[in-house]
Amino acid sequence: MRRILVTNDDGVDSEGIVVLAEALRALGDVTVVAPDSDRSGVSHSISTRHPVTVVERRDRTVRTFACSGTPADCVVLGTYELCGGRPDLVVSGINRGANLADDVNYSGTVAAAVEGILVGVPAIAVSLAASWPERDPEHHWRVAADVACEIARETFERPLPPDTYWNINVPNSARIKGIRLTRQGRKRYTDRLAREDAEGGAAYYWVWGKHARRQGDDTDDAAVFAGYASVTPLRVDRTDESVFTDPARTSLQRGSR
Repeated sequence: MRRILVTNDDGVDSEGIVVLAEALRALGDVTVVAPDSDRSGVSHSISTRHPVTVVERRDRTVRTFACSGTPADCVVLGTYELCGGRPDLVVSGINRGANLADDVNYSGTVAAAVEGILVGVPAIAVSLAASWPERDPEHHWRVAADVACEIARETFERPLPPDTYWNINVPNSARIKGIRLTRQGRKRYTDRLAREDAEGGAAYYWVWGKHARRQGDDTDDAAVFAGYASVTPLRVDRTDESVFTDPARTSLQRGSR
């Protein structure tokens, strides 16, 4: 039976991870290793200055471990220690809130999928594009879980290249229009800093402001905005190959080989 490692960055008590783990049981033996509290926005941070603790949660129908570390830590622990053998797939999510366009660089959900690739395991990140933090009255976790299961089956049957993983974003709707294969979009923040002055000379800054999206018809954010689940193949290798074929750059290569 296939082994599936499930993790997230919203924490082990997130409703999204519970629904996802239950849905994936139809595809294999599922183990959950997730942070013991919310780690949203930690990106690919790892624990280097202190040990990581793990506690098994006995109140779950799926084998579940709460970890004091980051999402990336959870993937390492699950892969090498807690899954009862090397997993065949890492699935990270379901995140509460979209991970579209440039936001993949900040996401702990996406970073867990990247860590899966780094340790040699196929990986998927899945997010529900719900308003964040609390505006949506209902979260359609099961819709996102069904899409994740479909892509998991696709991954088992037709694996991606070793350096590539799936980033899935699903509209927060009871019914979606379908699934689109998309490119990563771009997002630019228009009000990057907001300052508030307090008594005594202290200044408070809000780092994240409004953003403007640059959409194309084939991008992840355009697909979700149109009511489709976005499925984007992303690569861990960020090398820009075009630079190597640019004649103007040949002067950068010096010396003998």
